[in-house]
Amino acid sequence: MRIFNYSAIKEQKWDSDILGLIAAIYKEVGKQELYLKQRPEELQKLIEIAKIQSTEASNAIEGIVTTSTRIRQLVREKITPKNRNEQEIAGYRDVLSIIHESFDAIPITQNYILQFHKILYSHMNNPIAGRTKTVQNYISATYPDGHVETRFTPLAPHETPEALDRICDEYNRVIGNMELEPLIAISVFVHDFLCIHPFNDGNGRMSRLLTTLLLYRNGFYVGKYISLEAKIAKNKDLYYDALAESQAGWHEGTENAVPFIKYLLGTILAAYKDFEDRVALVEIKLPALEMVRRASKNKIGRFKKQDIRELCPTISNSSIEGALRKLVEVGELKKEGSGKNTCYFRLN
Repeated sequence: MRIFNYSAIKEQKWDSDILGLIAAIYKEVGKQELYLKQRPEELQKLIEIAKIQSTEASNAIEGIVTTSTRIRQLVREKITPKNRNEQEIAGYRDVLSIIHESFDAIPITQNYILQFHKILYSHMNNPIAGRTKTVQNYISATYPDGHVETRFTPLAPHETPEALDRICDEYNRVIGNMELEPLIAISVFVHDFLCIHPFNDGNGRMSRLLTTLLLYRNGFYVGKYISLEAKIAKNKDLYYDALAESQAGWHEGTENAVPFIKYLLGTILAAYKDFEDRVALVEIKLPALEMVRRASKNKIGRFKKQDIRELCPTISNSSIEGALRKLVEVGELKKEGSGKNTCYFRLN
């Protein structure tokens, strides 16, 4: 069995890219703390939007979808799911809510991870919910010509429970003794979790929920206001490529986790940058037209209504559509395409 030991990671010399990302994240953490003290009431809307986006995006990565209206109703109003997809979405919503409300009271242990998995499937009859995998699973890629290739073989079912205990123990040890930068420890834990692939189903969604939990427990609260899952979904090819590159040699303990660490740190930093942009838009009570105008000035090249909606969570869809229409009429924006393919770009 693969030996989990963070000592080698602790001794590793990190390149300037990783050190720069960590320094930049801590700088943004300081800014966020200042915003939270000054403008707590305006940020409540960001929390609601982030919950919806996180639930929608994390499930969509796995092909679990419903309409935008149903997603909002499932998350905000906790309506009854009407099919399998919505049952899985409701389960994700429930776990995310627990993390938001009680992250500081949730230890990082196999028992709690299994409980999360059970809740993930609590709206459906799944006999293996809350249990580690019973059959060997594989991480595969499907190529444009239709052929499927196994990119990585995770641990065997009989090795999985012990491995889960080991990564939790090692993580808790280095965090408890302050032996390793938390952002590195979080990235390595998530990487190891994905390599173990402990469940028959739900591994990707569980990894993203655990990422949020680990970040919150270490004082990185950006996922509460900006959806990390939406960031991953937007560039999921980069996510899969970084993971595949970092998995080579994992069973032998010779892997290089740096590509995945860089990917995750870059995603966290991008979320913090987005937080700063969105706070700038919500902290002043602006008319919808001016808010959309300012948001569009943050965009280079083509952008969609969804991009503006992410930057302007406090105004309605219809207000955004009306403002975009007005900006096109007055010659500030150019509109291209129609329907789902509609996009805009600035003319000045």
